[in-house]
Amino acid sequence: CERKRLFTLVFDICRGCKVTAFTSSANKKDELIAMGATNVISSRDPEALKAAAGQFDFIISTVNVTLDWAAYLNCLAPRGRLHIVGAVLEPLQIPAFGLQSGQRQISASPVGSPATIKEMLDFAVRHNIQPTVEEFDMNDANKAMQHLEAGKAHYRIVLKA
Repeated sequence: CERKRLFTLVFDICRGCKVTAFTSSANKKDELIAMGATNVISSRDPEALKAAAGQFDFIISTVNVTLDWAAYLNCLAPRGRLHIVGAVLEPLQIPAFGLQSGQRQISASPVGSPATIKEMLDFAVRHNIQPTVEEFDMNDANKAMQHLEAGKAHYRIVLKA
């Protein structure tokens, strides 16, 4: 979910983390930098992923698609962790040597408990974190659906009453 990725980016920046965003959309690079990402790596560029080898202590994956997991493991520093919160529907193809060679880890978690969600929302309020959405009037619901079905939605679509 795009919204989850953006909130993760902004929350980590507010916590003082140096954040590198991985994206499959090259046209979002400037926007991600404007949101505070230090660096942006194209997830569709195998050479860019190779160049990032060993750079990250922690990678959080929020996507629900199968990725080249070995390439992401290779981006982790020794004892780094790949944490998955996206609902990937296919089994993960993970080479054991990629984990063993750097004592890397993989973990996962679902959406948080009500208490965790409240904590997250309180954090968002304290730091004035707002969602990035496209708004349509309720009268334009059909237009919004056409926009979505055509693949033109940049972020979440919200219908206003």
